Amino acid sequence: MNTAERNYAIVTAAYWGFTLTDGALRMLVLLHFYQLGYSPFTLAFLFLLYEAAGIAANFIGGWLATRYGITRMLTVGLITQITGFTILSFLDPGWSAVMSVAWVVLAQGICGVAKDLTKTASKSAIKVTADQAKNQGAGQLFKWVAWFTGSKNAMKGVGFFMGGLLLQTLGFQHALWAMAALLALVLVGVVSSLPQMMGKNKASKSAKELFAKNTGVNVLAAARVVLFGARDVWFVVGVPV
Repeated sequence: MNTAERNYAIVTAAYWGFTLTDGALRMLVLLHFYQLGYSPFTLAFLFLLYEAAGIAANFIGGWLATRYGITRMLTVGLITQITGFTILSFLDPGWSAVMSVAWVVLAQGICGVAKDLTKTASKSAIKVTADQAKNQGAGQLFKWVAWFTGSKNAMKGVGFFMGGLLLQTLGFQHALWAMAALLALVLVGVVSSLPQMMGKNKASKSAKELFAKNTGVNVLAAARVVLFGARDVWFVVGVPV
């Protein structure tokens, strides 16, 4: 395994750890507030800023990873997620419903930023290893992409089960602390194992350059936003119903 492949493997492992806790967070918040008697509409509102902030972070995540390096953005994403978990853990059961919802929406927004910064940084690692992949044959790069995407979805599914298990065994607050501790270990591994400037390159100078030159790609990106919105309607509203 050469250096580029090793770095990509480390980034992928770090993203697995992140995705595991991100999936668990969704189930933790959903089930905890469902147990408290919140309506499906209110539950959906709890995830509103999470998704909106994620879209914004995803829009500039690739640019940030190019300008500041994959390692730095992965580090920022992990720290941001730990911060979101910590803020959410201080939710006071004695607060009013309005205050509780506002607090959770804020924490979820922070986690939404963390999710897409980490995801974009991790996917950007594919570009770093592209040259080595060409030497091994064109199909190698697609194998890595397929492995990354498939494993990500599998880890998120495992995270759903982990979230329910943690809620039942540790409770809401302690579950969040446990996940924050797990991510702290992942963070230490990333900082100590990856080159600080990995993936750093010349970034786009204007906002226009953030969009693809191919109109079809931009249309596909917009369609994905709608698709993800439909997915969350089924998950956040459908599960409680």
